[in-house]
Amino acid sequence: MNERTVTGHHDETTGPARGTVTPTMSGGLGGLRAATTGRVLDPTDDGYDTARTVWNADIDRRPAVIAQCASAADVAAAVRFGTEQGLEIAVRGGAHSTAGAGVADDGLMIDLSRLNDVTVDPVVERVRVGGGALLRDMDAATQAHGLAVPSGLVGHTGVGGLALGGGMGWLSRKCGLTVDNLLAAEIVTADGQIRRATAEENPGLFWAIRGGGGNFGVVTDFEFQAHKVGPIVQFGLFFWGADQGTEALRAMRNVICDLPRDVNVVVACMNAPRAPFVPEEHHFTPGYAALVTGFGSAEEHAAVAGALRARLAPLFEFVTPMPYADLQQLLDEANAAGQFYYDKGTDLADLPDDVIAVVTEHMQRRSSPMSVALFYPLGGAFSAVGEDDTAFGGARTPHYSLVMVGTALDPEVLAAERAWVRSFWEALQPLASGIGSYVNLMSEFEPDRVRASYGPAKYERLARIKAKYDPGNVFHHNANIKPAAV
Repeated sequence: MNERTVTGHHDETTGPARGTVTPTMSGGLGGLRAATTGRVLDPTDDGYDTARTVWNADIDRRPAVIAQCASAADVAAAVRFGTEQGLEIAVRGGAHSTAGAGVADDGLMIDLSRLNDVTVDPVVERVRVGGGALLRDMDAATQAHGLAVPSGLVGHTGVGGLALGGGMGWLSRKCGLTVDNLLAAEIVTADGQIRRATAEENPGLFWAIRGGGGNFGVVTDFEFQAHKVGPIVQFGLFFWGADQGTEALRAMRNVICDLPRDVNVVVACMNAPRAPFVPEEHHFTPGYAALVTGFGSAEEHAAVAGALRARLAPLFEFVTPMPYADLQQLLDEANAAGQFYYDKGTDLADLPDDVIAVVTEHMQRRSSPMSVALFYPLGGAFSAVGEDDTAFGGARTPHYSLVMVGTALDPEVLAAERAWVRSFWEALQPLASGIGSYVNLMSEFEPDRVRASYGPAKYERLARIKAKYDPGNVFHHNANIKPAAV
């Protein structure tokens, strides 16, 4: 089966997508196996249980078919098979969705994990990344040339799912979101066609996939703008005990207000890890941490560290130069596959004392010491992008994105942590910004929350584009945007 590229320059946001007619699939599962070069699994096949397993142990689903695609043409064949058989389609990239968006009971899992090639052009500083690559794959390839693409905080996250929803992490203030650096994408749409999306080709589709999630097709290849980063960055962890929570959060808030763009501070409400750099007497101590990363000079990083110390002496600290690739995997162990997770996110315009009071109160209510809350300060390059330049849900004004993550080793403890996360989130809603929230931070895809994440105008624009490229809502196992009535 030959790969097809459809340019489709005519790109209104209403009316059917245009392109060449794609042949239909026949012959049932045997026909899919004959049409693809990757392996196709059903529940009787060896390797099925491993292939269906995802990162969050709370998700235990059994798809009818798993297509381990080896090319965009395989993906196109799988999409046609799924739609013709009436199967619910789920797309597995890194399998890191807390909600388990990559797998559906009795449906078709399109597994992109074999599409994990990363190719770097160091001259023009551009990177091509397969739809199934992980952040650590991308980081290893780019760092070989002293480059990086802004991404998330956990190395075993899939590039695709992260990027399609936005992509925030250590580099957000310096270089923007992952979607802000997307230049082009190869995408298989619901009609089984392979399209290219750029600012010039299918521009509506290109706009929509930069924040609109997996609603518009299966992205098999991304092309990103990279930036000079590392290989060594400056890192500091400053930790205060739970009894210092109010003062620590105030200190971090005041320092973050004046951060240079080359420095980022992620605020972590957590237990101190059992790590060599943590004094033994503080292992597992509950408290609050500033994770301070500098991408500029050591002096600039030291000035931020000094400002934190001056405001409130930490219980302990760890400051060191660190390879950027190691920074990107610093939180991998705490977020290991096979644990039980539940999360919710919200946006906060600032970190006033009434928000701090809610945070410190709820951090004392956890049942699991593994559960955390993380504040991402967004500004700098993130805020240099226009509100409507991408489909990213939420405002571009400087603010905090907060995620509350319940983590446990068994489902019974997770049930308590799920209740904790929900009560924490609800307590913050009267204080939330009202400017949307990040769709990647959802364990449940409630339609009203999805719509609120984008706001009415952006959501309606996305719905019109959805109607053009996926009028039957084939790709709905996600933070779903329903196609507009046309």
